[in-house]
Amino acid sequence: MTVDVWWARIDQARDEFATDLDEVERERLAAYTQTDARARFLLGCTMVRRLLAARFSLSAANIRLDRTCPRCGKPHGKVRADGVELSVTHAGDLVGVAIGDRPVGIDVEKVDPHLDVDGLAQVALTPEEIQELNGVDGREKVHAFLTYWTRREAAVKATGEGLPAKPRKITAGIQLQELDVDPDHVAALAVVSAEPPVVRTFRFGSDRHR
Repeated sequence: MTVDVWWARIDQARDEFATDLDEVERERLAAYTQTDARARFLLGCTMVRRLLAARFSLSAANIRLDRTCPRCGKPHGKVRADGVELSVTHAGDLVGVAIGDRPVGIDVEKVDPHLDVDGLAQVALTPEEIQELNGVDGREKVHAFLTYWTRREAAVKATGEGLPAKPRKITAGIQLQELDVDPDHVAALAVVSAEPPVVRTFRFGSDRHR
């Protein structure tokens, strides 16, 4: 089983990308007032459309995507497409897309040295994870917390179950893998599978592996 992961930086976003979006995506794009957030959304949509267009030999504009939320029916849920499993993430300068044949989830977070790690850990981590976290300090502690957090977020995206009210260990049957992006970001991939996936990493806009 293979999962392809593609990364792009928000400075790759171009206004002309919007021509391939559908009506719902354009409405969501227009609602963004912050430049970087708008670029992340536009680039995420474009990456999904162009990667699937290449996969299925279609034009990017003709890719049919479904973002219906299973809880409220509004178009802000996990993006889905027929014949493939995919997940999108964005934070800081990065946008990532994971594509595979099994349910996948990908998450990236920017390393913020001022993050209230101790406060967040009390509500987001298990007692065992908190104990391990207390063994490190400074930037290493922030990185360690985000490693736990991105794993959990990726697993939630893969299963579609939502975050539990009380933190717990990640369910068996989910393969987790940390993704090496850059020193300023932490990322993880989750795949619902009994076997570890082969992960191939690419830069969007290039045929080369990272």
